[in-house]
Amino acid sequence: MTEKKPAAEMTGQEMFDRGMAIRRQVLGDAYVDKALAKSGPFNEPLQELVTTYCWGWNWGREGLPLRDRSLINLAMIAILNRHNELKIHIRGALNNGLTRDEIREVLLQVGIYGGIPAAVDSFRLANEAFAEIDAEGDAA
Repeated sequence: MTEKKPAAEMTGQEMFDRGMAIRRQVLGDAYVDKALAKSGPFNEPLQELVTTYCWGWNWGREGLPLRDRSLINLAMIAILNRHNELKIHIRGALNNGLTRDEIREVLLQVGIYGGIPAAVDSFRLANEAFAEIDAEGDAA
């Protein structure tokens, strides 16, 4: 496995490209294409920021595998009560190798440390995400 180029040595375009590759790997081409298609001129800078720094700089670091980053994201996003982001990151967590049982365990822990209402909402959203994935025939 070749070592990734350090972020400090990358151009902005290289960081964006790394981010786009990781974003597509985790969230899937269909989701990313849809997000970009409905972005429009007003949101384009936000898409660039998210892709470059969230996905390229942070998710592109070698310190944690993508699977672990998904575990962390699920807990944080659930506690922050970000419904849309939680559903897409549940899909990403499955793409990164987490099982539905492991996702359930993360959400149970959210209930203890972030509050039962956050866990209740998160379980509802997880079930919605699983149903959508199952309906697509991609029963992860």
